[in-house]
Amino acid sequence: MGRVPPTPASTLPEPGAAYRAISGRDPRFDGRLFVGVLSTGIYCRPSCPARTPLPQNCRFYPAAAAAVAAGFRACRRCRPDSLPGSREWDARGDLAARALRAIADGAIDRSGVGGLADSLHVSTRQLHRILVAEVGASALQLARTRRAQLARMLIDQTALSMIDVAFAAGFASLRQFNDVMREEFGAPPSTLRRSPGSRPGRGTADRAPVDTAELTLRLRYVAPYDAAGWLAHVVGRAIPGLERVDDERTVTRLLAAPGGPARVTIAFDPGGKIVARLALADLGDLAGVVVRIRRWLDLDADPGLVGSALCADPLLGPLVARRPGLRIPGTTDPFELAVRAVLGQQISVAGARTLAGRLVAAYGAPGVDGLRLFPEAAVLAAAGPDELRGIGLTGARAGTLARLAAAVAGGLPLTVGADRAQVRAGLLALPGIGPWTADYVALRALGDPDVFPAGDLVLRKALADLPGGAGHPLDIAAATRRAAAWSPWRGYAAQHLWTAWSARVAADAPVPA
Repeated sequence: MGRVPPTPASTLPEPGAAYRAISGRDPRFDGRLFVGVLSTGIYCRPSCPARTPLPQNCRFYPAAAAAVAAGFRACRRCRPDSLPGSREWDARGDLAARALRAIADGAIDRSGVGGLADSLHVSTRQLHRILVAEVGASALQLARTRRAQLARMLIDQTALSMIDVAFAAGFASLRQFNDVMREEFGAPPSTLRRSPGSRPGRGTADRAPVDTAELTLRLRYVAPYDAAGWLAHVVGRAIPGLERVDDERTVTRLLAAPGGPARVTIAFDPGGKIVARLALADLGDLAGVVVRIRRWLDLDADPGLVGSALCADPLLGPLVARRPGLRIPGTTDPFELAVRAVLGQQISVAGARTLAGRLVAAYGAPGVDGLRLFPEAAVLAAAGPDELRGIGLTGARAGTLARLAAAVAGGLPLTVGADRAQVRAGLLALPGIGPWTADYVALRALGDPDVFPAGDLVLRKALADLPGGAGHPLDIAAATRRAAAWSPWRGYAAQHLWTAWSARVAADAPVPA
């Protein structure tokens, strides 16, 4: 086996606790801890059913890419490569965490390591040093492992030829694809397919994009998943013309992608499977589309980790027990989410939904299947406040929306890898955007799981009046203090409180005669 660099220690439990996790085959550590076994040259998840290795043969890593960088290949028995991601890094705002979020979002595929470093305002050397120290892998290795894991999913779940798999996963050539897959899995990709569905395709090593690709993928997550909670949020806010609810368990919408509009249908199987049916204008858009879907559904959350941090609280404990798999609904488009937040200021959900539908009808580009794309920032900025009033906005709200669009079109980085403090300051500098809107954008668009929008009236009512609550009204400062104990998962606490309060209001509503 190749070199074995020192184990990064920043996010790992101490070695004794890590070894106890693998000795007990503890699934709670799956996705947060990987063990490389010196005697076999493979790396596993903690819950791997294989015989527990001796302590002296174990090396622990916080990411699969770090294990690969150390010379280990993925175990074929426990499939550590098939795990969902982790949200632990999302709670941090430092350079390493921002870089990891950006890499997961496809930044290196779009602009390379140099482009990523530039966006973070550091040199490539500094970026490399920080990531190796924090995670144990370089930016390039992290991106290669991300591509390899997507390719392995496509090999398992589709009948795509190996050339199409390579292209869809973001590899530049078939040769690069073969080399990386051998490094990651210890075998050529053609031998990894579990069923004989289709033979490896033939073609050139560098190929042209594939048009109109249609795929069905099963999306990985850590159970449980509260599908009803996610659907209630999304269905209640579905924008006419942009999103379609075909039944109570299926949502279809369009996503703007480089190759053209992508139609995405999310279906929740009664057996617990989450299925994405995709119609892509270009197969090369697949990686980016899958990442955005995962953030929309919050599929990388670990409900056990979140629950353990919240369950001892007298207010939140019963709520977590009632809905242990509750997620924070995210977004497929941060600018869209920011616009929704502005439209929803001080009006009902139904009213905001109506305004958003008018906005899509007036400014969204035509897509496919009778749906439209959400308007781009540049389009709304060009429209200006006077024209935006035509959809029924007040003058003040139209001005706020126009200023937000101009700021984003001008470079305000509403991306998961952005400096959240910088984005918050940029939003608050816009007249008409206050702390509530900035917090809401940080929570649902930027993916910060530790945001608690204490200015939200519903949250303060829930903190006061739900069982275990304060029993008296709380102001913003008191609500902020109450939520401090729930860090770094205050966003999930907020989602539980919103959900519980909505259920209470629905239960108290009069029944029509």
